[in-house]
Amino acid sequence: MNKKTNWQEYVNTLKQNGVHKLYHFTDRENLKSIIDNGGLYSWADCRDKGITIPKPGGNDISHLLDERSGLEYYTRLSFVPDHPMKYVAMNDGRISNPVVLEIDVEVMGWENSKFVDRNMTKNGAVVQSDLCDLSKLHFNIFKQRYFDLDDDERMYYQAEVLVKNFIPLQYITNIGNFGYKIPTSPRQMISKVPYTAQITRNTPTAFIFMIDQSVSMKARTTLYGEEMTLSEAVARIVNNQINELVLRCIKSTEVRHYYDIAVIGYGHEVHSAWDGELGGRDFVSPQELKEHPFKKITVREEKRTRRGIVEKEVEKVQWIEPRHDGRWTYVHKAFGRAKELLDKWMELHHEQDCYPPTIINITDGVFNGTTRENILQQANELKSMFTNDGNVLLFNIHITPNSGVSITFPVAKNEVESNQYATLLLELSSLLPSRYNDPISAIRNDADKSVRHVAMAVNSDMSTLIQLMDIGTPTNISQNQ
Repeated sequence: MNKKTNWQEYVNTLKQNGVHKLYHFTDRENLKSIIDNGGLYSWADCRDKGITIPKPGGNDISHLLDERSGLEYYTRLSFVPDHPMKYVAMNDGRISNPVVLEIDVEVMGWENSKFVDRNMTKNGAVVQSDLCDLSKLHFNIFKQRYFDLDDDERMYYQAEVLVKNFIPLQYITNIGNFGYKIPTSPRQMISKVPYTAQITRNTPTAFIFMIDQSVSMKARTTLYGEEMTLSEAVARIVNNQINELVLRCIKSTEVRHYYDIAVIGYGHEVHSAWDGELGGRDFVSPQELKEHPFKKITVREEKRTRRGIVEKEVEKVQWIEPRHDGRWTYVHKAFGRAKELLDKWMELHHEQDCYPPTIINITDGVFNGTTRENILQQANELKSMFTNDGNVLLFNIHITPNSGVSITFPVAKNEVESNQYATLLLELSSLLPSRYNDPISAIRNDADKSVRHVAMAVNSDMSTLIQLMDIGTPTNISQNQ
């Protein structure tokens, strides 16, 4: 790539102001095309070359604006990994599993590279290329969070670098971190199917259970023929699922650390829902769970025997207690806590071939205490986190003690558009990879195995919740590691 005569000064200006990487967001489904074609092309170059973009981040309006500004042959790069347009593209459904490509700052020194100090649609936006103007960018804003900025500062957060035509693979510094074998020449790659990583002690995963503990969870329901509150039924089901996860880790006399597990309770406040010796902890290991149960209870369950189905008393291990003492349903606080936990977890596992973490949110009603837009933004931030193997999966399960029209793992928005609450859950939840299709088809009786489902349900009874919990906690464990 031809460089400016003083290209090194451009690079040094960025680095001296704390910019050591540039960023480009795309959907995980676009990675194969990017690698096949040897790098990142502008959308107009893709059009001219007949390159198909499976999940384009731009739309017709953004393309029209680019053409009006003469920028259709430029690839856009940001100074921040969390560009707000990523979330706009998610909300519009253009992308569902975002990944962020890291770009060598050397591209700023290329002959035709330009930059703009603000959102291109804002007054005063001018495409520039002079070194003296580069040093005037609002670098201090890039170190902050977009949604914490004042309105008049936000446009500067969207400053961009514009690279003409093409960025070769070798300048995408993390392109090898997504499970693809990078070829020496295009179109000879070995493809990696996302969400297929083996769960081992060296490549663990994580599960976060978020449990609504607001006062409405005192409503009565039935579990295994026994009447109880929703909070008690959910606690029993989550405890059972945790116990199942622990059992999957036991090999001979050893409890292997295949995953980390956290339970978040929320109502008016948010807290770690572990009880007993694990009280106050966030993520805990399977061995800690095995060694520190809170208590054991005896319940009656139906068991299948050679004589048919009989009712027996069964001892169950418990780590969390049922609660329904929250005045409100502040899910935004729970999403915030989940983000804090995963930020720390990702520091250790982000660039590993780990099956991505799964969040399962169980609630009985409408959220309050914040805006719909804020909750959606928080969900998008969670779904935007990723390991090499895939993006974080967010399940939202609405439970009810009443008979209602149940919608489980919808495929399209038209399945829920008559229900405003269900529509919100669909927007909050992850688009599941096809590996989930077989167990889901058993619930939905889907004949088409090629479709993909959204990780949500509304008006679920307790038996359905049990099925959903099992689907939401896959453990493709390697038996030898």
